[in-house]
Amino acid sequence: MSKYLFGVTHPLRARSFRLLFLGRTVSAVGDAVVPAALALAVLRATGSTAALALVLACAMLPRLLLLPLGGVLADRLDARRVAIAADLVRCAAQLAVGVELLGDASLATIAVAAAVGGSAGAFALPTAAPLVAATVAAAQRQQANALVGVTANASRLAGPALAGALIWAAGPGWAFLLDAASFAVSALLLAVIRVRHVPLPARSVRTDLVHGWREVRARDWFWTSLIGHGVWNGAAAVLMTLGPAVAVARLGGEGVWVLMLQAGAVGMLAGALLAARIRPRRPVLVANLGLASYAVPLVLLAVAAPAPAVITAYGVALTALGYLNPVWETVVQAQFPPQVLARVTSYDWLVSLGATPLGYALAPVAAHAWGDGAPLLAAAALVLLTCAGTAAVPGVRRVTAAPRGDLVAAAR
Repeated sequence: MSKYLFGVTHPLRARSFRLLFLGRTVSAVGDAVVPAALALAVLRATGSTAALALVLACAMLPRLLLLPLGGVLADRLDARRVAIAADLVRCAAQLAVGVELLGDASLATIAVAAAVGGSAGAFALPTAAPLVAATVAAAQRQQANALVGVTANASRLAGPALAGALIWAAGPGWAFLLDAASFAVSALLLAVIRVRHVPLPARSVRTDLVHGWREVRARDWFWTSLIGHGVWNGAAAVLMTLGPAVAVARLGGEGVWVLMLQAGAVGMLAGALLAARIRPRRPVLVANLGLASYAVPLVLLAVAAPAPAVITAYGVALTALGYLNPVWETVVQAQFPPQVLARVTSYDWLVSLGATPLGYALAPVAAHAWGDGAPLLAAAALVLLTCAGTAAVPGVRRVTAAPRGDLVAAAR
């Protein structure tokens, strides 16, 4: 691999980031096989979609509730140590489910393991940004974040096929055992990384939470963008809830929905690849405007447009999302002090994901009352208003890319 790419030293030349990247890649592959395996395992055990919804809720709710605490601990105790502990807990949870599924599956065991894994995820998510910031020079961070995004999205693209092969050959339990092994490998690689940690002064958890929230509120570009990101995720939940029924009943069948999902996965991968090359002067503005394109597939689904148009629009919209993620992470890593980065990231995830359960809950109720089109059109209008509307915020227009020469102290 060349030492230089796009004019800067390649981030994989740094040993610590190389190990971090390898751990993330292995973990992403393991995670990618679990959704399909989980759905089949629960349905085989219970035959109930309500049981699957319960298991998913057991994973989601603890993650949302514990995210702010996860951010505090990552800032206080060193993001690397918190990430290792979270990986080991998730390894144990997935191992328990995998072993359970090798025999007679119990819904209670799966639900408890999902809650434990979701709780650990609340402590793992806030560590991602600090670990990249501590192992990569500022000029290389967008490329580093894009690399992580590329592997994550490539894993999502290949995950269903790998899961299908594992389930067909050996049963869903082996998918969970693979995920457990991936978390063990990730923890091992994190254990040999050396990063610099600036400890926080001794104070209460409440004080740390308030301080992190003040950092969020002090930047209008950040909190207004978070509103748009949260609405986007809520709208995505509406689409994922109602989209399959619209595709089957009005667009041509199940194959259309599968093609939509595949187009989205390819789009996410393409967006991450673009993020490694395209560095706009006003990254938050460009990324948020791209995110507003999600309104298009929502509208096309609402009016039952021809399937090729819906599939293409969804692929383009997910390309914008794939581009936004690395760009956003790079700006956040540059604009916030490292001592508060994990807490800020935890609030980011909390607001961004908080509307997802609301979208899942409200979409079927609204569709029952007014038909599928109404909630899809409402979601499109909200996405357009909140994402494109950030262009009116002075801070969004002012935030520029990080200085290319700014370096961080990182173990090489």
